[in-house]
Amino acid sequence: QVRLADSGGGLVQTGGSLVLSCAASGSTYTIKTNGWYRQAPGKQREWVATITDGGVTAYADSVRDRFTVSRNNAANIMYLQMHSLEPEDTAVYYCHVATNSGQYYWGQGTQVTVSS
Repeated sequence: QVRLADSGGGLVQTGGSLVLSCAASGSTYTIKTNGWYRQAPGKQREWVATITDGGVTAYADSVRDRFTVSRNNAANIMYLQMHSLEPEDTAVYYCHVATNSGQYYWGQGTQVTVSS
């Protein structure tokens, strides 16, 4: 089993930056892919970014060129650097992992609020 603790959310003005962190514990050796999702009020949870165990990244069109996902394999921490934040980025952000056996785990979520 993998346990995830995401943090780093907060209130920021339009154009500002935040860095989210996701610390993994437990059977971290089984993690194959890390990712970030977000859920805005009244909307479905949507995918934001992914990074594989080989370091390959992918981003949703809405955040490409503004967000950067990275991971420190030795420390079992994943990051999401967010720049040029917009009010539309306001959401609860969740970290997510997929294991090599096809299991999925979620963090508890961290609130990001961007004021206009």
